[in-house]
Amino acid sequence: MKKYFGYCRVSTENQKDDKTIQYQIESIKQFAKNNGIEISQIFSDEAVSGSIGNRPGLAQLLYQIEHSPDIEGVLIYRLDRLARDVVLQENLIKTLQNLGKRLISTMEPDLDSSDPTRKMIRQILGVIAEYEKALITMRLSAGRLLKAGQGGYAGGGVPFGYKADRLNHRLAPDEAEAKTVRRIWYLRRYKKLSYGKIADTLNDDGIATQKGKKWAAYTIWYVLNNPVYRGFVRYRGVRGKGSHEALL
Repeated sequence: MKKYFGYCRVSTENQKDDKTIQYQIESIKQFAKNNGIEISQIFSDEAVSGSIGNRPGLAQLLYQIEHSPDIEGVLIYRLDRLARDVVLQENLIKTLQNLGKRLISTMEPDLDSSDPTRKMIRQILGVIAEYEKALITMRLSAGRLLKAGQGGYAGGGVPFGYKADRLNHRLAPDEAEAKTVRRIWYLRRYKKLSYGKIADTLNDDGIATQKGKKWAAYTIWYVLNNPVYRGFVRYRGVRGKGSHEALL
């Protein structure tokens, strides 16, 4: 029986339409069962973008398949789960072909064929997927710009000092972190400490950043210069009065 690896991905920007990871896994397993394929291992990347640098599951798959002579190829649910960038798509397929491995999709037949017509169809599918990704990104960006203009927080991660108030779609103070933000401002404004000295003070007191790391001069500078702490929101040049509570 032919042995294959499986690969699944759900993106950050369009998780609803990507199907769930479990749905993709079940589709891959059913396809394998119907076609006499043994799935040796399934790799996955959940809630990640299509870029190669942000996909540990794909990186692990490529490493494993290079060192697995008994694996004949990779089985995916659909081509755009591999990549939504046509250049990246073709490079990944070429990488597998150079290793003597096949790429099989449950949705698109003869995906890795070298036949010119099949190759053209595959590349057209890649271009369509890339176009759809660009549209999704554009809509998300437009929505965030509108949100920023209306005073909502449009950034990605929640800044230190706040937590997400999902009920009211805004930021709410995190009391413990907010206390540290105010202390940073106090040490700079009244004690005239340098950014580096403030970072050393917080580190000496055992206060970690939001990610549990040590403070550095540039993170102190960021806190002191981020308008969100003064009650404003900013996204791609759009700045307005925020609906959240200012910490400074």
